[in-house]
Order: sequence, then C-alpha cells, then structure tokens
Amino acid sequence: MRDLSRFAWLSVAAAVATIAMKVAGYFVTGSVGLLSDAAESLVNLVAAVVALIVLKVVAKPADDDHEFGHSKAEYFSAGLEGAMIFVASGFIIAASIGRLIDPQPIEQVGLGLVLSVAASVVNLVVALILIDAGRKHRSITLTADGKHLMTDVWTSAGVVVGVLLVWLTQWWWLDPVIALLVALNILFTGYKLLMEAGSGLMDRAMDGPDRADVDRILDSHRDPSRNIDVHEVRTRVSGRQEFIEFHLLVPGKWSVEHGHDILHAMEDDLRDRFPGVHISSHLEPIEDERAYGDVDL
Repeated sequence: MRDLSRFAWLSVAAAVATIAMKVAGYFVTGSVGLLSDAAESLVNLVAAVVALIVLKVVAKPADDDHEFGHSKAEYFSAGLEGAMIFVASGFIIAASIGRLIDPQPIEQVGLGLVLSVAASVVNLVVALILIDAGRKHRSITLTADGKHLMTDVWTSAGVVVGVLLVWLTQWWWLDPVIALLVALNILFTGYKLLMEAGSGLMDRAMDGPDRADVDRILDSHRDPSRNIDVHEVRTRVSGRQEFIEFHLLVPGKWSVEHGHDILHAMEDDLRDRFPGVHISSHLEPIEDERAYGDVDL
C-alpha cells in the first residue's frame, strides 16, 4: 500500500506556519476572535501529527495479527480529530465568555488581518491538495484533514470580516460574539468527523452508487435459464480498502472448474470497477437447501 505520509508532513508544516501567523495576529490586536482562529489551527497541528502516525500504520502490509491489513486505523485518526475539535471549541467558548463580560478594544487591526489572511491562503492551498489526495487514494485520514483545513479557511474568512467590522464600528462586544460563532461552526465539523469515524468502525457498507454497481455487475451474470444465481451479497468499507462478499449458486452437477470459471469472470468484472477490492466468494449447488442457511444474516 502506497505511503501517503508525505501529505501528512505537508499538513504539519502548514499547521506550524499558520499557528505562528495567527498567534502573532492575536498578540498584535488582542482580538479573541483571532485567538479562537489560532486555537483551531492548534487542533490542526495535533490532527496532522496523528494523521502522520496513522498513515504510517496504514501503509504496513497485513501480518499474522492483522490479516486484513491496518486500514481501519484511519477511523481512529478522524475520531481523534473530531474529539480535539470539541476541546478547541471549549477553549474558545471559555475565552469568549470572559471577553463578552469584560469587552476590550482591539489594536493594530491591519497587521493582524494581514497575518490572518496569509495563514488562510496557506490553509486553502494545503486543504485542496489533501482533499484531492484523499479522493485519489481513498484515504479518510487525508480527506478529514483536508476538510478540516477547508473549514478553517472559511472560519478565518468570517473572523477577518468580523474583526474588521469590530474595528470600524468600535463595538468591542462583537469580537467575542464572533469567536462564539467560530466555536459553534467547528463544533459542527467535529460532530461530522466523529459520526464518520463511528460509521467506519461499525463496518459501513459501500455508498449507494458503488453498492448499486456491485449489484449491477453481479446481476449481469445471473441466468435463470441455466440455473445460475447469486445471493448473500455484502459489502463494507475499511479506510481505503473495500470488501465484497457473495455466493454463486450453480447446478450441482456442474464440475468445480465450470463453476469456478463463472466465479472468476464475476470477480474480474468487480475488480475492473473497484481496483484493489478484496473479494470473498463461495460456490454452492443451487439445489442444496444448506446453501440458503445464511441468507438472512
């Protein structure tokens, strides 16, 4: 399995750079809105380091203790990132409430916003790279990291506009309100990541269109006139690895070789549509009642 850790290293570098710029922006302005933005970037750094570790684990080949590989480790990364987002949200909410009770003016807004915009540009470029890599390599870790960075970009854009509005209106109470809105926004992102991780750990089936293609390919090999049927079709996704299981029913009088030829053709068609898929198939006599024992599993 291809090592994708270079993308995680890119994410780590981007997180370090954006944290430095956003923290500098906070110290220059004193804006709790910019502080909340920096807190989210700190979560990005933790998530990137976790992603780096997880991608190293996922790249390992199957072994005696993990005969199906290590791809499910990616869901732990997405889950931890979601949990870290909740922690960052709590920090932002606490800081915002304190500033809402005791509003403070913000200073040197121009320099602070320039730093924030520069950090957002870095995040935008890296987010697009990670999302594209995640899609190409079917990596939930890279996709989750990229989507989180993209959320950070939109968050930063809102903070920049908000802080500028605070400076123009002199409504200092608006600064912590903006920070609270940032906290709510990233809480929603964390919730989605946790749900996605939980779904994967529960052996989620293939998505609708992919599952429909599996049925279409297998149905193309059914032939009632020759007593050829398929049942017990199941699918699951583990990280970037897909699994398909099905039973092929053929006349019992056929030779094993004859049935196996059809089975092999079905598997070839599935692999043409889903490269790298793991297929578990079983050949059964269609007349044998024992072949239908697990249909309702």
